[in-house]
Amino acid sequence: MEIEDLRTFVEVADTGGISSAARRLGVSKSIVSRRLIRLEADLGVQLLARNTHGASLTEAGATFRDHAARVCAEIDVARETVSPGGDLRGRLRVAMPLTFGPTHFAPVIAEMARRHPLLHVHATYGDRFVDLIAEGFDCAVRVGYLADSNLVARRVGPIHGNFVASPDYVRAHGSPETLAELAGHQALMQGTETWQCTDGDGIRTFRPQGRFKADNGVALAAAAAAGLGIAWLPDCITYAYIASGRLVRVMTRHAPPPAAAYVVRPPGLHAARKVQVLTELLIEHFESSPELWGLDAAMRRRGA
Repeated sequence: MEIEDLRTFVEVADTGGISSAARRLGVSKSIVSRRLIRLEADLGVQLLARNTHGASLTEAGATFRDHAARVCAEIDVARETVSPGGDLRGRLRVAMPLTFGPTHFAPVIAEMARRHPLLHVHATYGDRFVDLIAEGFDCAVRVGYLADSNLVARRVGPIHGNFVASPDYVRAHGSPETLAELAGHQALMQGTETWQCTDGDGIRTFRPQGRFKADNGVALAAAAAAGLGIAWLPDCITYAYIASGRLVRVMTRHAPPPAAAYVVRPPGLHAARKVQVLTELLIEHFESSPELWGLDAAMRRRGA
């Protein structure tokens, strides 16, 4: 029984089709089909019911899928255990944020691929939260205030941000100075998120309200510059707007606490070495390039 046959079956089972599994694996549909036929012949049972809409698991396939996934995971761990210092192999599927991902994180991904020529890297950029398990990702980089979940997360660096608005908006609607005043303004948001602000030694959380939403921080910065409301955005997105005077900081006495970038992965006892290597590279990236994240000189001198 070939390990690649098992991996292919798990991908088909999780994606629900041969075409989608082939795209994930980076092989042709005919190769996927041959592997499935060979695996079913080895087992002597039908694992998948093919139809025009894809492939669904038979009862035997549903039972075998979990066993096959565990075998594949154990093989990966075993390989990394006996050769912890060797070249990374196989495939790394990582979901990255579209907001400053291509500019700030992509060089790290490229450097990882350069250092490990036997590793196949598949990076997906988007600001939606992917389902790592259902969509077959090894890990994701997420930015902000991490919500509770069953995923395993490791912080890789700080993300400093501020509440910002355009000078025209401030002239028309005023500059909020308290949480109660801020709650009365139009908020520019990615969805239904909560905002945080410092209050003395504590942190207060509230749910903003507004009519404009976008799933991308760059789009929200443009909306704020157009005078549509107040946005909470990372400094690395807004520093050029602030330098040009198109945006100004508001709520400076109650600035949002630093957020962070995290590497998140599905739950398990051990992180794959490829995920560990990516995590360490990202930590190095944050430590060596603080200017990318909009930290001013005073903050850097204080070691923030």
